[in-house]
Amino acid sequence: MKFSLVALAALAGVAVADLDPIVIKGSKFFYSSNNTQFFMRGVAYQKESTSSSGYTDPLADATACARDVPIMAELRTNVIRTYAINASADHSACMKLLSDAGIYVISDLSDPNQSIDRSDPSWETDLFTRYTSVVDELSQYNNTIGFFAGNEVSNTVATSDASAFVKAAVRDTKKYIKEKGYRSMGVGYATADVSAIRADMADYFNCGDSDDTIDFWGYNIYSWCGNSTYAESKYQARTEEFANYSVPVFFAEYGCNEVTPREFTEVKALYGDTMAEVWSGGIVYMYFQEANNYGLVSVVDSTSVSTMADFKYYSSEIASANPTGVNKASYTPTNTALRSCPTVGSAWDAKSSPLPPVADVDLCECMYDTSGCVVAGSLSSTKYAKLFSTVCGYTDCSGLTANATTGEYGAYSMCTTKQQLAFALNKYYVEQNRAADACSFDGSATVKATTKATGTCSTQMKEAGTAGTGTVTTENTATAGSNSASSTASSTTSSSGAIGLHSSSSFGSFQVAACITTALLAGVGMIAL
Repeated sequence: MKFSLVALAALAGVAVADLDPIVIKGSKFFYSSNNTQFFMRGVAYQKESTSSSGYTDPLADATACARDVPIMAELRTNVIRTYAINASADHSACMKLLSDAGIYVISDLSDPNQSIDRSDPSWETDLFTRYTSVVDELSQYNNTIGFFAGNEVSNTVATSDASAFVKAAVRDTKKYIKEKGYRSMGVGYATADVSAIRADMADYFNCGDSDDTIDFWGYNIYSWCGNSTYAESKYQARTEEFANYSVPVFFAEYGCNEVTPREFTEVKALYGDTMAEVWSGGIVYMYFQEANNYGLVSVVDSTSVSTMADFKYYSSEIASANPTGVNKASYTPTNTALRSCPTVGSAWDAKSSPLPPVADVDLCECMYDTSGCVVAGSLSSTKYAKLFSTVCGYTDCSGLTANATTGEYGAYSMCTTKQQLAFALNKYYVEQNRAADACSFDGSATVKATTKATGTCSTQMKEAGTAGTGTVTTENTATAGSNSASSTASSTTSSSGAIGLHSSSSFGSFQVAACITTALLAGVGMIAL
């Protein structure tokens, strides 16, 4: 079957009032004004990018949205999931088309170029800025339900430590939404269905301080293949596991394609009485046909698509999905208890507390402003790793450490790479009594004018300590860069302490922790040729 934009124009309907925002109460989603429970009938909506480093923003293409929204509406879609958007783009046309069709949005906060890397995880201010830019952009639309702070970041025991950084991202994003005075929007996580860490993942993100826990839990699950059953597919086991979970759970992706065409017989179970008591519906993967063969439609051109065989089966099944919900006004959650945190051991690598430091842009900028020795502006970022290894062989860089397994985090481990280098360089520079030749490193570092920390920043830097190993508890509510005083000339004294930057090591990628560890273990001998 082929749909054209012209043929579908009439199906778009007339504009309707802004959608009723979706809110969370206990483990359920509800329409905010009429108290009706909300069940997701979702579709993942994002084309694969032709560029290995880029992505295509699905909410910035008004022509494609005008083509696709009526088709998704025909499938009774009430939610789409997007995986990456350009926060600087105009999304008003697509968001209005979606709103007029009664379709809400859940979006991932990361993008292919900015995300928490499971192999070298960190939570830093640059990534926080990316996250908040997406929040700022989508918060203006009532049909934004919320956000995923991560998607399948931890997928093995060996990568479970990365969950600490994702949980820190959840914490900081929730706090940001609250401080900005935005309406209620949830921040959650989309997990892979990995048996080795399945239970610990669910517990970890739902334990400890409620300010740090997820608002909803998305499950990417592909265990129902072909004509499976509730028990055989393990849907029964998963439902029993989440029966007492304190926040909404839903399938963030589903639709096994090991048997084709996909007949979506799992839809009847997902929206049936038993599962609907626990699950808030799901998001089928995916709208567009790509090389992975999960598509419901294939794009013909900018104004038309043709439906795949899966489309007919999904359309038939979702048409009869009418779960019975509860009324928000009469609903009293009984499953309010948070989970017990998993302990670090052979099957789990992330300590539950403390989490990585708050990504405080102002503190990092203030620390940099007070530093008299920083990275030379002419130094390529590809040489940062070598400089890190050198300077951290001469001074203790524990203030930059981030170890989720031991729960040891330096106060400045959440700063940008350039700022972290400034901390290390300046620390050594000060230890050498600001000798002029202690801020050279063969031209890789340079002396600059400094500013004196005042106000909140002064307090925070005292809490961090000169080694950067203290815990910063004072919250920074000022705007970026507002905590520094007037500039003063950086002074130099005596001589000695000069270090040359040698090229005895080669780094394929920048990993602060690895550089610090290597430097600390090897000491000054590490740079001997």
